[in-house]
Amino acid sequence: MPEQQRTLIADRRVQDDDWVLLEEGAERPDEARVIVPLAEWLDAPGENAAPLLASDTELTPELARQLLEAPLIAIDFPKFTDGRGYSMARLLRERYGYTGQIRAVGDVLIDQLFYMSRCGFNAFLLREDQIVEDALNALDTFSLSYQPGTDTEEPLFRRRMREARREQAVA
Repeated sequence: MPEQQRTLIADRRVQDDDWVLLEEGAERPDEARVIVPLAEWLDAPGENAAPLLASDTELTPELARQLLEAPLIAIDFPKFTDGRGYSMARLLRERYGYTGQIRAVGDVLIDQLFYMSRCGFNAFLLREDQIVEDALNALDTFSLSYQPGTDTEEPLFRRRMREARREQAVA
């Protein structure tokens, strides 16, 4: 049985979700675009199927190469305290060059969205009790970040040094 539809935020706006998140062993609906557990996706990849990575998935270079063909990659957060999905998203973006949608699913809370977006997530399937407007605002919690991320390659101190040199050159 498909999981109840939750609010999807993708590319910083609420969007209709044309993907169905299926539990392990669930029957695929005809003609539907489905997100299935990784093992099922590896057996039958295609443009109407996307993998769901469990938080304990070992992201090997071989698996990453296979995932590059996926139309989207969903990463499960079984509990909001499980941070392994952050590392997977960052590796997919920075080490393996995945450019498609990386979607956070599971126990996804508003408090996590800003940090998830810095690690490479660009879609979030919110937990049912989360307020959509607050979630959209949470994506802009901070205007600057000290550390580099998938959204900013340089740390803040380097950006500030470059700006200072530019100002000195103009003066």
